[in-house]
Amino acid sequence: MNPSRNISVACCQLAPKVGDLAHNRRIAERAIRAAAQRGARVVVLPELVQSGYVFRDLAEALALAEPVDGPTLRLWQALARELDVVIVGGFCERLDERQVANSAALVDATGLRAVYRKAHLWDAENALFTAGSEPPPVVETAFGRIGVMVCYDLEFPEWVRLPALAGAELICAPVNWPDGPRPPMERPAEVVRVQANAAVNRLFIAACDRHGTERGVNWVQGSVIVDPDGYPLAGPAEAGGEQILLASLKLDEARNKRISPHNHLHEDRRPELYGVLAANP
Repeated sequence: MNPSRNISVACCQLAPKVGDLAHNRRIAERAIRAAAQRGARVVVLPELVQSGYVFRDLAEALALAEPVDGPTLRLWQALARELDVVIVGGFCERLDERQVANSAALVDATGLRAVYRKAHLWDAENALFTAGSEPPPVVETAFGRIGVMVCYDLEFPEWVRLPALAGAELICAPVNWPDGPRPPMERPAEVVRVQANAAVNRLFIAACDRHGTERGVNWVQGSVIVDPDGYPLAGPAEAGGEQILLASLKLDEARNKRISPHNHLHEDRRPELYGVLAANP
């Protein structure tokens, strides 16, 4: 990959239907094709776009889950080969007869490159999913070094720092942000935290949210693509609803961790002083 190459990234804000796997595959394929037609080389889909999010119980989640060789990931791999794109999307992964994970897959023209299992489970997810224990993968693709995490993982600065230190230029995060009250004119706190994480690590973050009320839950609809200074390049869209947010990224900006002539975000770290973080779980 040419290090100075501009890469177009798309966040496809969709409305999956819980339990309607065929519908969810259709809307994802339509969005991936539309994003590629507009020039996107990396396409990010929402969390659990394969299945929907608001499960009644573990039995329903198990019934809707798919293994990594299931029809959804096979479709995404076929589309990645056909369109020469990277796709990052969320799916309910069947681990065995009794366990599921809230997972995200990264596929490209060569096939399935990584599966990440959400490590930090939000609210009722704790009753459904088996939490992951592996750090966010960083994958060398034809379009840059891409890290993968899911939604609530972005709330933990230590977790975001891991792919940053591993050389990620772009973090792709499928998310489902439940909507909640906030002061008038304020940006959603979830978006603010994405901006902060991008700035303190000097990398790009593409967080792809969803829309559409699901079993009484509404969503922030806050899909956003943020630059290494923490400023949005695309989103969040004021109108909400289905969106394809597109931004052009200069990946060399994410390789430059210098923020002044005398300061470097990675070299200025003093890990010997941070041991208290590990000592106080």
